[in-house]
Amino acid sequence: MGMIKSTETSLDDQAIIASAEQALKDIASIRAEVSKVIFGQESVVENTLLAVLAGGHALLVGVPGLAKTKLVTTLGAVLGLAANRVQFTPDLMPSDILGSEVMDQDETGRRSFRFVKGPVFAQLLMADEINRASPRTQSALLQSMQEYHVTIAGQRYDLPAPFHVLATQNPLEQEGTYPLPEAQLDRFLLQVDVGYPELADERKILLETTGLGEATPHAVIDAARLMEIQKLIRQMPVSDGVVDAILSLVRSARPGQGNEATDKHVAWGPGPRAGQAMMLCARARALYEGRLAPSLDDVHALAEPVLEHRMALTFAARAEGMSVRDVIAGLIKRSRS
Repeated sequence: MGMIKSTETSLDDQAIIASAEQALKDIASIRAEVSKVIFGQESVVENTLLAVLAGGHALLVGVPGLAKTKLVTTLGAVLGLAANRVQFTPDLMPSDILGSEVMDQDETGRRSFRFVKGPVFAQLLMADEINRASPRTQSALLQSMQEYHVTIAGQRYDLPAPFHVLATQNPLEQEGTYPLPEAQLDRFLLQVDVGYPELADERKILLETTGLGEATPHAVIDAARLMEIQKLIRQMPVSDGVVDAILSLVRSARPGQGNEATDKHVAWGPGPRAGQAMMLCARARALYEGRLAPSLDDVHALAEPVLEHRMALTFAARAEGMSVRDVIAGLIKRSRS
């Protein structure tokens, strides 16, 4: 019996390796297709894609005009997902996102209610400038992100599968913004910081996007294939060493766990969701980089996008001009030594 079991396992392993190798090819094609339209910004493209491959939502933070919206529409096209976009404004109501009931009247004059679905009923929802909407509207979106359904007038409506929200946010110093509550930020698998392009990339942007013909992205996979890859990522084994590294990194970011620098600078740290995000994204990153198993490198590379929006500094640390990134850099350094 033992022998039969071991051959079964090896067959399973072979099947997983074969499907992982196919996933590697698909992800390489996705990367190639995205790079025809989005120049440079490799880490932004990578982290946004990792969030989707790992089955979650991402928050893209950066000043206006850095092609955040273009990246999301490109990803929708390349992944073959039905995409919708909502521009968040201070007067946007929850029903503008979720949908609402309208009254119909038939020929006989009988009246009835009909639910008209809002833009949230998409496989990829781009929530543009999410921090411009009121907390009430933000929470309507964030609730659907968590529960994958909406409830209108006591009736439940399931969202399509897969369902991903890629939200963009301007830096909070800007006028007319409502910061997202901490508990809501935790709903995002990753925070992706979008910076200005490198010189060579900006030159390419100038030359490629101001002529007559602009490259248009084509679908490389479809929604069903994306869900297969997401399932495969959850089946990838993670070594004990990597699990331990994830746990020690996440725990060292919490005050009261024996890390002196954290106790001094961090007001509150990441909860268990941070570790879950790291487990999923480390596997996705391994595939993205062409490997079949996650490594410590993946943990260190993901520390910032996974932890940054799940921690807050003490008043004293902020007064000293420290940033959450500085603290995370210190934690990575400590975990490497």
